[in-house]
Amino acid sequence: MHDISLISLMAIGLGLAMVLGLIAQRLRLPPLVGYLIAGVIIGPMTPGFTADLALAQQLSELGVMLLMFGVGLHFSLDDLLRVRRIAIPGALVQIIAATLMGMVPALLWGWSWGSALVFGLCLSVASTVVLLRALEDRDQLDTQNGRIAVGWLVVEDLVMVLVLVLLPPLAYLLGGEVPVQQHGHGPLLPPWQALLLTLFKVGLFIGLMLGIGRRLMPRLLLRVAGTGSRELFTLTVVVAAITLAYLAAQTFGVSFALGAFFAGMVMRESEFSHRAAEETLPLRDAFAVLFFVAVGMLFDPTILWREPLAVLTVVAIIMIGKTLAASLLVLLMRYPLNTALTVSVALAQIGEFSFILASLGVSLKLLTPEAQSLILAGAIVSIALNAGLFTAVEPLRRWIVAHSRLARRLEQRSDPLAQLPYSVDEHYLTGQLVVVGFGKIGEPLVTSLLARQYRLVVIDEQRNKVERLRESGVAAVLGDASEPGTLVQAHLHRASLLLVTSSDTLDVARMLELVHTLNPQLQVIVVSASEELELLIEDRTKVKIINPAQLLAHTLLEQTWQYSGGRQPAIGH
Repeated sequence: MHDISLISLMAIGLGLAMVLGLIAQRLRLPPLVGYLIAGVIIGPMTPGFTADLALAQQLSELGVMLLMFGVGLHFSLDDLLRVRRIAIPGALVQIIAATLMGMVPALLWGWSWGSALVFGLCLSVASTVVLLRALEDRDQLDTQNGRIAVGWLVVEDLVMVLVLVLLPPLAYLLGGEVPVQQHGHGPLLPPWQALLLTLFKVGLFIGLMLGIGRRLMPRLLLRVAGTGSRELFTLTVVVAAITLAYLAAQTFGVSFALGAFFAGMVMRESEFSHRAAEETLPLRDAFAVLFFVAVGMLFDPTILWREPLAVLTVVAIIMIGKTLAASLLVLLMRYPLNTALTVSVALAQIGEFSFILASLGVSLKLLTPEAQSLILAGAIVSIALNAGLFTAVEPLRRWIVAHSRLARRLEQRSDPLAQLPYSVDEHYLTGQLVVVGFGKIGEPLVTSLLARQYRLVVIDEQRNKVERLRESGVAAVLGDASEPGTLVQAHLHRASLLLVTSSDTLDVARMLELVHTLNPQLQVIVVSASEELELLIEDRTKVKIINPAQLLAHTLLEQTWQYSGGRQPAIGH
């Protein structure tokens, strides 16, 4: 009989993941919770059908390669260098802090120093797959916060590569078992030689990819695209991702994920990089599901009732300890609260490197299977809850800013986007129109006003929108328009008109009070269909409300000019 283990895994594993993912979605849980449970059901720790675990892990590794390749296509070397000042020291200090937090309970449980160290390291590194899926789902991958989080994780991956190389020669000193050979090719190297060799290999790999790969890969993609064959183009992209990752792992000793990431970075130089990303998207999604299924297959669910306190301790370290440590580090480096919350939530889980390191620790007798089960339990719980944490970032930021004067000062002082650049001409900031909000209403409004050469300052609370506006040459401020510091940065005291596209009654009420203080003569137009706002505004002589249905460009511009006292629009430079 021929072996159908691959077909069985794909049919049953993906089918069960689809059903449980739909159920999780109906229960308003992340679909990946269903994928993890599907893995537990078809894993060796539960009765019934058991899929091939080794095969599932290899398929999930392919998913990690394709996913990291896709990230590399969107993440340039300039992006990585731009966040190096926070990503490198932040990741290193956070790894040390999380490792120490993991070592404390392990030592209290009676484990050896070596076991506690490996256990702490397993809890210190976040999952690349989970982070990237969360950022992509929320369209934050190309934002400043997303670049910081990805750069932070790249540094963590590099550190884990060094740990995986150094752990075998250090196993005896840590109380473990010394393997006879290293990769089957002779005796183990001394720790310092292993470290130097690893640094040399990683440096050589990065140098070759950035020096030679950045020239060759775009040319290859151009040649293949010139053939007009779609399937050949897709094949070339997939081969580049997988083959370069494999060669990097086998030749230079770096991880598959890191090799694929740099392969994507060098292919980004091609004009066809966006098409390459689109072509690999279905494969990335399918194999990412297999990754979560493979993680679930490793989990022994009996650990939940055999060691509940230990599981809770591990989850608390991952989701609370690491989060607080990362938040504090980001704030100490003078980044805003929003960045601190986003980065810390992104790191509040563990994943693939934790599994690899735990497996190596078990093979070296530094970790017991019980410790590996605790790590897997912490991974599954943290991955399942991580998506919910992302949705809480903005409400939590608003609550902290509303209840903490220190947070408001830090938010305004630390963030360069919360202040207009010094390059903005003073002449531009006299008689300008201030637009609050760059969403479904604000974006077409700003586009229409710019087409008529109005001088504008836009206020918005989303970093990616402010960054996009500034890249287009539009003066924009990041912040909450119901806070006085934000309005001051927009030079509201010199403005000729305030256009508000927010429908939040409470925010608009606070904003109007501040406007009356900062510029009592300023005319205000609120674009909203809210009856509650109409009641709020009806007693104010210098405030008018316009229904969004009236947002035809010529109508609104005419009303804007007439309402501002018939003055001529503030023409740009």
